[in-house]
Amino acid sequence: MSDTVNAAAGPGPAHDLLRDRTVVVTAAAGTGIGYATALRCAQEGARVAISDRHERRLGEAADRLAELTGTRPLAVPCDVTDQQQVDHLMDTVVAEYGGIDVLVNNAGLGGTASVVDMTDQQWDDVLAVTLTSTFKTTRSVLRHMVPRGRGVIVNNASVIGWRAQAGQAHYAAAKAGVMALTRCSALDVAPHGIRVNAVSPSIAMHAHLAKVTSDDLLADLSSREAFGRAAEPWEIANVIVFLASDYSSYMTGEVVSVSSQHA
Repeated sequence: MSDTVNAAAGPGPAHDLLRDRTVVVTAAAGTGIGYATALRCAQEGARVAISDRHERRLGEAADRLAELTGTRPLAVPCDVTDQQQVDHLMDTVVAEYGGIDVLVNNAGLGGTASVVDMTDQQWDDVLAVTLTSTFKTTRSVLRHMVPRGRGVIVNNASVIGWRAQAGQAHYAAAKAGVMALTRCSALDVAPHGIRVNAVSPSIAMHAHLAKVTSDDLLADLSSREAFGRAAEPWEIANVIVFLASDYSSYMTGEVVSVSSQHA
């Protein structure tokens, strides 16, 4: 009961953890973790730039954020699988805000298919959006961060990168790759004062997930959690904000599980 009350209470008060920081959040349209992260970062004092390949939904997200925070974020359409568009996103944010302090790599693509029946296209699409795009955006933003000698990258991984689930070989492989990319890139850029970490959620409930996932599967996944429910997107966003802030100044190359799984 207490957990239900806490979830309903919302993310809690802001503490200016990202005051005067510029934060870029990919795949921020809609109602999921990306949008919740953009909102939470803005509430914590950040200048926020959001991107998504869905231009209409991106504009709607920017409108909602403006209504809730009083400041409209910079909204830049971007297909994160396209390096030219990725570079344009970073260049646009730097031109508008003077630099990038935090990048949140949130883009990902799921799906369900047995390895026996999985097509090359299904495999390639999931890997391209979930893993390769994280590499492309990371490489692009680091070319801005390294000369400044500071910056933070937070990647969105998944507990499925650790645990097995039928029909998820492509998504699990991609998320495990995001974890490995996080750890290795963190060592590459630590000498430049840049930190790279990741969150690893189990299941976060939002409208888009409900549309593309059966009620039975959602109920089954939620029942496996210790609290008996899925996370709210803002509960993941709070941990992302922590990793983006100075409160995690000695953390790099870490993958933080954000879940309530049974021990």
